[in-house]
Amino acid sequence: MKKALLAACIAAALPMPVFADEVPAPTAGSDQTPPKKKTGASEPATRLNEVVVTAVPLGQAADQLVTPVSVLNGAALDDARSGTIGQTVAGVPGVQTTSFGQGVGRPVIRGLDASRVAVLADGLGSADVSNVSQDHAVAVEPFLADQVEILKGPSTLLYGSGAIGGVVNIVDGRIPQVAPANGLSGRTQLQYDSVSGGGTGMFRVDAGNDGFALHADGLKRHDGDYDIPGRTLPNSYVRSDSGALGGSLLGDWGYLGLSVSRYLDTYGNPAEPGDPAEGVPPVYIDLAQTRYDLKGALKAPFAGIDKAEFSFGHTDYQHTEFEGDEPGTVFTNKANEGRLVLTHAPLGGWLGAFGVQAFHRDFAAVGEESFVPPTSTKGIGLFVTEQKEFGPLKVELGARGDRQSSTPEDGPKRDFHPYSLSAGLAWRFDEAWHLTLNLDRAQRAPAEEELFAHGPHAASATFEIGDANLRKETANQAELGLHYHSELVDAKVAAYYNRYDDFIYLAGTGEIEDDFPVRQWSQANAKFRGGEAEATFHVARNASGHYDLRVWGDTVRATLAGGGNLPRIPAGRFGTELSWHNDFWRASLGATHYFRQDKAAEFETPTAGFTLVSARLAWSFYNTDRSSWEAFVDGSNLANQTARLSTSLIKDQAPLPGRSFSIGVRGLF
Repeated sequence: MKKALLAACIAAALPMPVFADEVPAPTAGSDQTPPKKKTGASEPATRLNEVVVTAVPLGQAADQLVTPVSVLNGAALDDARSGTIGQTVAGVPGVQTTSFGQGVGRPVIRGLDASRVAVLADGLGSADVSNVSQDHAVAVEPFLADQVEILKGPSTLLYGSGAIGGVVNIVDGRIPQVAPANGLSGRTQLQYDSVSGGGTGMFRVDAGNDGFALHADGLKRHDGDYDIPGRTLPNSYVRSDSGALGGSLLGDWGYLGLSVSRYLDTYGNPAEPGDPAEGVPPVYIDLAQTRYDLKGALKAPFAGIDKAEFSFGHTDYQHTEFEGDEPGTVFTNKANEGRLVLTHAPLGGWLGAFGVQAFHRDFAAVGEESFVPPTSTKGIGLFVTEQKEFGPLKVELGARGDRQSSTPEDGPKRDFHPYSLSAGLAWRFDEAWHLTLNLDRAQRAPAEEELFAHGPHAASATFEIGDANLRKETANQAELGLHYHSELVDAKVAAYYNRYDDFIYLAGTGEIEDDFPVRQWSQANAKFRGGEAEATFHVARNASGHYDLRVWGDTVRATLAGGGNLPRIPAGRFGTELSWHNDFWRASLGATHYFRQDKAAEFETPTAGFTLVSARLAWSFYNTDRSSWEAFVDGSNLANQTARLSTSLIKDQAPLPGRSFSIGVRGLF
């Protein structure tokens, strides 16, 4: 059944006749783009070829890239926003999320997560410790994002070995690059969620002129324990506060800006709810991060260079794992990261950029369960990327070399020299069709927890054991994609194969230590293969509104070369959604089926299939040239199904929320 439905989705992604009158889809500009006529608080998402991807050099539109990329913005981002970045992007084909209750969710791209997927804030790493353990939250706030960009497949070329599985870049605009139209712009949102009895409120304001611009934003979230079918999940609450101030000097020469941001998060661990009758207190995490960013760009700084872009971030992160009122382990991470990218003038028809990236982080875990020793990690990488068009063919080439070292307290230093190469080809053999081929060879240095972990971790209920002798891992990936765009259909389908040499994974051993199951960081060759497809049919464009039908699906299979399944691999999915909008209303009804994941690793339980039904309705009740307001109601898991993600370490204790309704209002001015 699973294969049949996936095949149906892939078949649906190929073009077929649809009789409709085409009307150009409205576009939504962020606060950093030229003003457009407002027709609602957030307009339907722009078509792919209208979205500039900031996570890659040259400022290219998404459809100009050979690298597989997906972008969320406009109404599509508004509908997807969630309390975690993982859940926000989980509706993108090929992308899912981990889950540790409603407070924690990290992106999983084509079966890869943690230290293989880089989460960026405006191009620099989030600098938290979410990759160390699945119970650690990502210190970014999706509700404050202008745009979310997902680079699928190896992205080590631009962002180092921590991006061997892909990149999720949150574009927040905290350092303005242009002045807002009419000198002032912003947005605000308030909403209530029935499943947790909580709510979220946020604001953003940008002001300035041609010479100077200021930015301010803030968010507060207060969610109680959430409901699951039949009961409320104890110790699953979330309390979040976030805010930032930024400013930039602007001119014909470019821009130079600074920002400071603060992120506070307190959330319960539903895997450790405690037992009042036995005097066992619940476990919760209290997180705080302060971040300082410097960013700028110079236009034509000297001969042969069209643009120089630079950014630097300093982050001071800490979180404490409490057992009741008693503080347990304290995790800290002090990090510095810098990037310089130079875009050169055309050379023989070749366009490209080269640059350098460097980082230094000091990580420590202090307390009874400091299962990873204090470690200092440093790295520097040089990269270059080039592209050229040969008529209907476009070629992209890239290379990167890194030097990275990890030095644990009272232990020997490990040095690694990862290298990466990439080649891409796009063949636009017709106005509507183009074919892409991507070949990547990428390497990753082991992370601190993989090398040096040894001890119990109550928050994730595991006893982790690392291996200081781990070697760097190497990914060899090939991906073939087919894209079709017309007035009636937008579709794409991709298939990929990734062979890993010395793949590093955390696997159960069946042993018990300090009352916790033992999980060992191990290394072996592995294979990932999968596919994804998506098609949007523009069913009708008439006086009653615009009607679109979207169908999509994805699947990934990951095995060890010697036999056996890798742990926590996402289940295959098939989804469909019918949407409609006019000048004042927009609505949608959709369903996503998660297939049973029975290809479980040893000591891992299978996951049953389930279907999540969702619906949305929004009304633009006030609309002028300067502002617009929208009231909305969103429903999720309307069938109230028990939904357990195979990517979750605590899926058996903490399923996804049950039936939920979110009611709110958002404004744009």
